[in-house]
Amino acid sequence: MKKIIALSLVAATTMAFGSTASDLEMMKAEIAALKAEVASLKKSGDAAEIKKIKKTLSEVKAHDANDNIKWGVDLRTSIDNINYDMADGSSRGKDDLMATRLWLNMEYAADEKNIFKGQLSMNKAFGADFGTTTSSMPRGYGMDSFDWITNEALAGDTLKVREAAWLYLGDSAFGADIPWTFSIGRRPSTNGFLANLREDDAEQSPLGHVINVEFDGLSSKLDLSNITGVPGMSIKLCTGQGSTNAEPLFSTTTSYANDDDALKDITLYGFIFEPYNDSQYIVKTIWYKGMDLPGYTNEDMALMMDGDDTTNPGMMTKVGDLQGAALSVLVDGLTDDGFLSETKVFGSLAWSQTDPFGDELMLGSNEQKSGSSYWLGAQFPVLEGQLGLEYNHGSKYWRPFTYGEDTMIGSKLAARGDAYEAYYTYQLTEALSAQLRFTSIDYDYTGSNSFFGVDGTPMSIGDIKANAAWGESYLALNPITDPATMTDLQKQAAGAIGMEKNTVESAQDFRFYLRYRF
Repeated sequence: MKKIIALSLVAATTMAFGSTASDLEMMKAEIAALKAEVASLKKSGDAAEIKKIKKTLSEVKAHDANDNIKWGVDLRTSIDNINYDMADGSSRGKDDLMATRLWLNMEYAADEKNIFKGQLSMNKAFGADFGTTTSSMPRGYGMDSFDWITNEALAGDTLKVREAAWLYLGDSAFGADIPWTFSIGRRPSTNGFLANLREDDAEQSPLGHVINVEFDGLSSKLDLSNITGVPGMSIKLCTGQGSTNAEPLFSTTTSYANDDDALKDITLYGFIFEPYNDSQYIVKTIWYKGMDLPGYTNEDMALMMDGDDTTNPGMMTKVGDLQGAALSVLVDGLTDDGFLSETKVFGSLAWSQTDPFGDELMLGSNEQKSGSSYWLGAQFPVLEGQLGLEYNHGSKYWRPFTYGEDTMIGSKLAARGDAYEAYYTYQLTEALSAQLRFTSIDYDYTGSNSFFGVDGTPMSIGDIKANAAWGESYLALNPITDPATMTDLQKQAAGAIGMEKNTVESAQDFRFYLRYRF
């Protein structure tokens, strides 16, 4: 037994001066030997020796953890067949959109209370470049590089920071039996509760029904289960920043000062309250408020639709605030054994409300507008894999923060209409998995994936079709002979026809991926 302890200390010393693969294997063998010795001593009842070996084992493990960042690799290769059905009956799409997504996960525990977590990311479309597109906006330097989705949007081969946060684990908040946490940094705020099921990921912090974007901020969680006796009860307070108006370095004589001509800082705050969680029945709620949100004005939209890319507005306008809330429930196992014991079912209700600034138009209106959404789903064990079925519906003025959702045709949970989804995930080996997924969205109104100004105005798809039909009839009787001398009615008719051509009525995304994780 003394020999085992001595060898373990030698292994720990070796790790202090640099680790090789053989060093790591040696240490693993020593830890295994210590565990075996503990098991043997338990049978003989030698409590003193057991305590001594356990202390040595803890020292070896702690030394290993403190000397190394723990790395993990998540590599996914996907192919998507996407299709958009336009309101005028035409279609657009791409049969073979291929992409590679790489996540390099990092974790380090300096001690039992302080943890660093980070993630580097690359999300590259096969053959991606940064040449000018037909919209005169280079890929990776337009709206697809907005800070909320910079790692979710397909781009080139650049490795970027997706997450970088420090986490503190406390034992007793306010002197009571309340475990607590505090974290600050680039937040893990995508693929949250329920949205993580189809992604085959562990859930992140927010509720996926209303928030699925990258964010810089902080949070603090209080575990209330000990003092209330209610399993899993907790509350988490969150705040963060979605953009800054600080002047870039050396762009003026006052670097990093507020730029009064730019958009004001976008901020968000709220809380996540978990009233019950016994690992089978899980209930979570969220409320949040986004401040100084951006959007386009009527004047901006007119410039973008005038056919001249050189007149496009360079910056949005702050148009108002928005608050939202959600209640999500997951039942993980309907019975104690059998098929239904591994079946998951969930339901979620969500609400949003705009608060425009003065006469600014938020979602096309200078009045408060409320929207709602509901989301239902289930996941079943089928042929050693997981079959998932989901459905969600959004109302006319529904607006969540789900821009980072991993769907190539836009966020299904943002849909002002109906979305249907089916997927099958299968674990091929311990490290390799595959998934087939089909997503279909039918829109009742426009603006589902837009921002918060006039660009997010919900226009009925039926009205757009009717207006285009009128426009075609009017121009048939009053043809345009000279674009420079068009009457107002001719302009309206031509505009109605053009809007129909550029309005998505429905969209479909069929995906297959292979994913390697270790």
